[in-house]
Amino acid sequence: MPWKNQGGGPWGSGPKGPWGSGPQPSGPRPPDLEDLLRRGQDRLQQLLPGGYFSSLGIAIAVLGALTIWGLSGFFRVQSEELGVVLRFGKHVRTVQPGLNYHLPYPIETVLLPKALRVSTISIGMTLINDPARRGTTARDVPEESLMLTGDENIVDVDFAVLWRIKPDGVGNFLFNIQNPEGTVKAVAESAMREVIGRSNIQPILTGARTTIESGVQELMQKTLDGYGAGVLVQQVQMQKVDPPQQVIDAFRDVQAARADLERLQNEAQTYANRVIPDARGRGAQIIQAAEGYKGQAVAEAKGQSARFLDVYEEYRKAPDVTRQRIYLETMERVLGPAEKLVYDSGSGPGGGQGIVPYLPLSELSPRRTAPATPTPPQNQQTQGGGNR
Repeated sequence: MPWKNQGGGPWGSGPKGPWGSGPQPSGPRPPDLEDLLRRGQDRLQQLLPGGYFSSLGIAIAVLGALTIWGLSGFFRVQSEELGVVLRFGKHVRTVQPGLNYHLPYPIETVLLPKALRVSTISIGMTLINDPARRGTTARDVPEESLMLTGDENIVDVDFAVLWRIKPDGVGNFLFNIQNPEGTVKAVAESAMREVIGRSNIQPILTGARTTIESGVQELMQKTLDGYGAGVLVQQVQMQKVDPPQQVIDAFRDVQAARADLERLQNEAQTYANRVIPDARGRGAQIIQAAEGYKGQAVAEAKGQSARFLDVYEEYRKAPDVTRQRIYLETMERVLGPAEKLVYDSGSGPGGGQGIVPYLPLSELSPRRTAPATPTPPQNQQTQGGGNR
């Protein structure tokens, strides 16, 4: 009941309120709803000849209500969504993006999960807003990133998982898991810890990242499929893999020492590849020369022994002749290379006392060259001297 009908209200007569006259309305006044409803009822009554409660009026009202109820079943699915239609709470079909229709509530309802959007979950770090940089910055989360390796070392791993809902697993995604993002994150962390625990720290820090990413992705997909989560793991990206901050300097020193070790080993192998074939070639050459000298010495010894046997046979048949021949041959061999002077004591003007002029017999006959003696190989001699 308005204040004007109460004769000023409980605080006195007139339009004044309890604190005086109160603020006076200014500007356009709002429409009177009671007047609008009354005029609408009058017009509807003119359209319905029998009044509100006639058969025709009730039919038209019911038809209008059914029309409005039926039109309420149209819905639109956005480009990154899929429509999951439920009939009395049971999943009956999945519709693609666009304008679709389902039986009006409460017969059917629709859920619109963002099934076509690729989501990203970071493990080992969290992104926070940084007003100073006007963007986001990553903050390390040690309880997630520190992991134990197979050789009992600790490594700091930050990685991200890209995932989405399976096209044929929307129903499983909605009804089989309660916290999808939390489940995916827990499974990702568990899978990474298992794969890291099976590997040593050296390959983790160097060239095994691709293998680890593939292993984590495969293990995550297997686990989520076991849950019936309806999640498709598209990619696992290792953002950072380092030793813990407290030991990173010592670890880098060890890495530098290992690099020096590999470099020195490579240099030694290069030197060995160059020297060993040369030494083997020289050894083969020395062995070949020794074999030649051996054959020559044996043949010469056999020839000398054969000559000695021949001489001995001749000596046994005619000892005097053979002895004379040996004497002459020995004198020839001994006196042959020497210079000789011939003196004739029985002729000349001195009657045996004179001396004939010098007769250089050695210059008249061609010089004899000393027979070449076989020289054993130098390397063989050196080797024999070393063995002594």
